[in-house]
Amino acid sequence: MSDRDFLRWPFFTPAHAELVNTVEDWCKANLGEADHAGDHFERAPHLVQQLGRSGILKYAVISPYGGNADRLDIRSICLIRETLARFDGLADFAFAMQGLGSAPVSLFGSADQKERYLPHIAMGSTIGAFALSEALAGSDVGSIATAARLRGDKYILDGEKTWISNAGLAGFYVVFARTADSGAKGLSAFVVEPTFKGFHLKNKIDCISPHPLGTIQFRNCEVPVSNRLGAEGEGFKIAMSTLDYFRSSVGAAALGFGRRALDEAVAQVRTRRLFNQSLADFQMTQAAVADMALKVDAAALLIYRAAWCKDCGGSERITREAAMAKLYATEAAQEVIDRALQLFGGQGVVSGSILERLYRDIRPLRIYEGTSEIQKIIIANQVLK
Repeated sequence: MSDRDFLRWPFFTPAHAELVNTVEDWCKANLGEADHAGDHFERAPHLVQQLGRSGILKYAVISPYGGNADRLDIRSICLIRETLARFDGLADFAFAMQGLGSAPVSLFGSADQKERYLPHIAMGSTIGAFALSEALAGSDVGSIATAARLRGDKYILDGEKTWISNAGLAGFYVVFARTADSGAKGLSAFVVEPTFKGFHLKNKIDCISPHPLGTIQFRNCEVPVSNRLGAEGEGFKIAMSTLDYFRSSVGAAALGFGRRALDEAVAQVRTRRLFNQSLADFQMTQAAVADMALKVDAAALLIYRAAWCKDCGGSERITREAAMAKLYATEAAQEVIDRALQLFGGQGVVSGSILERLYRDIRPLRIYEGTSEIQKIIIANQVLK
């Protein structure tokens, strides 16, 4: 079976197959191997602009605000992320953060907020960011300490967010802050622009994978009341609903990395000679390739089941399905890439090689948007309740 045959699964429509062809053609025309050596803080905005011009970013927002449809199609988002990730992890990151950073606006924003921010996301002229994590509140969202207090027609934000993708690059940040002392129920969401008084970029963070990350601070940061998303106290719901949409797509990016590793491994074992035969002739190699192919297909089935359930279920939550997809796909891709690197031998650990790059690219996916351990807790809670 070809790795494109999965598009004949009942999860997809002909439009989905056409989308994959479009994104793949764009990747081949615009993403070169030499580009990976560039500074990712400089490359990321350039990639966002390119994705905007190509029309691919239309799938990250809703119509009539520059989007491709009146609701986010998770199958399309997953297919785009998988395809981009096979070619370039930073290109996947650029698309993903446009979606994740603006999804709270697409899902919960007022008409004015949607008009103000979403068209620029679709065009690639503005970069979005999702500011949830704090040094002491990563997986435990209910422990967020950043506070927002109402003063007149403004909220005053104080606190710090870290591990924020696109920190220093974004034109707006969806920030989650505490408006009441009642755990998760006391959180609210705000759209914060870096030009607002009291907003500061504290530092950039170097990561093993080339993702633009950093820490942002709020010191008496003034945010207009009109920039609050939804009602006070709805921040936790907004954050979890957004992750419900995008967790499956993290698995899709991992799937893209895994497919690329499998492709590279198959080409390597077919051509590499050892003891007067190809590496592919050894039963141990065949067993490794079989395990890798099995993990790739199983991951794809979980990812696109979750995406299909969300697309066809409307407002229904897919917490269990998305957690399963994210957990299995990221863990499986790590194993596939590690096995591929082993088949490459010394070539696989050379700095700048494809396998070395994939090895670094996959590792953060097992952490962000909920660690593998948190996904297991979510799955267990869903099964046991």
